[in-house]
Amino acid sequence: MAKISKTSQARINRVNTILPILKQTYPHAKCSLDHSSPLELIVATILSAQCTDERVNIVTKSLFAKYKTPNDYANSPPDELERDIQSTGFYRNKAKSIRAMAGALIDHHGGAVPRTMDDLVKLAGVGRKTANVVLGNAFGLNVGVTVDTHVTRLSNRLGLTKHTIDAVKIERDLMPIVPQNDWALWSHLLIYHGRAICQARKPRCAQCVLFDHCPTGPKLMKSSTEQSNGEAEPLIDQGKSVKPKVDVRHPPRQMMTSSPTKRIGINHAQTPNDVDPR
Repeated sequence: MAKISKTSQARINRVNTILPILKQTYPHAKCSLDHSSPLELIVATILSAQCTDERVNIVTKSLFAKYKTPNDYANSPPDELERDIQSTGFYRNKAKSIRAMAGALIDHHGGAVPRTMDDLVKLAGVGRKTANVVLGNAFGLNVGVTVDTHVTRLSNRLGLTKHTIDAVKIERDLMPIVPQNDWALWSHLLIYHGRAICQARKPRCAQCVLFDHCPTGPKLMKSSTEQSNGEAEPLIDQGKSVKPKVDVRHPPRQMMTSSPTKRIGINHAQTPNDVDPR
């Protein structure tokens, strides 16, 4: 049996401490995308790339009433499907992916959404993140950990990974330290907490139930205090404080800060081969 490093053991201990707290704080945490079948979930997840779940749920309410089977999507006129999903953004690429995905379900899977990671990631518009969403929420299979923008941010602030961007590497760091039975739920809990408290630009550390167990919280609180005392506002990037650079030759009248780049498509910059949620 391989020896567990001190870093890994510390991360395991932290997860064992914060997981019950998150479960108690968000007892109803679940997938935010409305769906009633694996097909609906895979379509909704593709639509959620660079789009809010709220907007996707508005669009899919009528979309799912109109398109009920893979055949409906695969045989739909491209321009018609594009109009139906236009408000989610990037609608041409998304429509192309959905039609190709549905065609593959018909040609290779008997019209059913496959239940394995290997088969799912071969579908158009489906990457590992989308596959994890479908497997964990449509089939109850904990094959991996869904890593989106919230999971990325909180995993860094909680000191559970050293990777700030790469979703695959972050997932690799999380899988050994989070109990497998909770892999799908873990993502939902971090997403809920990220939206409610641990926000990207202005984390509400004073109201955070995880503050005593968060290595980044005290640093952010200190930065916030310094800001309120008139000192330069820090930039926040994945939980790390960075002092803004100022050209001393041409000092600005007022110190300005730039907000962190908003994301990824896991909400990592996504490619047409992995147009995924959150």
